[in-house]
Amino acid sequence: MNSSSSTVTLSQPDQERLLDKLEVFKIQGRDKRGRKILRVIGKIFPARLVSSEVVKKYLEKKIFPKLKVGPFSVVYVHTGVQRSENFPGISALRSIYDAVPINVKDDLEAVYFVHPSLQARLFLATFGRLLFSGGLYGKVKYMNRQEFLWEHVRRNEIEMPEFVYDEEEELECRPMVDYGLESDYPRVFCAPSADSPVSMYSMRCIA
Repeated sequence: MNSSSSTVTLSQPDQERLLDKLEVFKIQGRDKRGRKILRVIGKIFPARLVSSEVVKKYLEKKIFPKLKVGPFSVVYVHTGVQRSENFPGISALRSIYDAVPINVKDDLEAVYFVHPSLQARLFLATFGRLLFSGGLYGKVKYMNRQEFLWEHVRRNEIEMPEFVYDEEEELECRPMVDYGLESDYPRVFCAPSADSPVSMYSMRCIA
């Protein structure tokens, strides 16, 4: 996959069982247009423990047959993704996407990208059209907050991990993240400047 692929020591069946147990990929509910939803949780993706080949075979055997024929959407939850821990790497992403059958690509109509980091936005803006064929880049819809996701997805039909709600609470205290005026890396709170309105706002939120 990437440099971490050398750490993969599990057998193929064990890797598949791990993906099953973690429920990284799960078909769950429908969006408001009646399309099936494939939910993908980035934070729990075991990038150091599974290979791209196993991921491709897992999707082929366990996920794509359940989608069957017809339009579907993807809810990709980017909350908590760290490049060194759970990001599979650019070459792995391209390899996995290229292995998706053309009929599945054609049926994918929307990708709801929840909690995109500034780095992820820049990456897709720079490489998205080059890495992903079939117009996938144009299907991505950024959802900075869950409230925007619920405008497209039926709230009661999809489960979100608790850490997603925790992130929502933190982001309420950091509105500048949405505009790229504050870093979206894990925050280290320092003594705020007395004349900084952003710092004063953040301190009120954690008080």
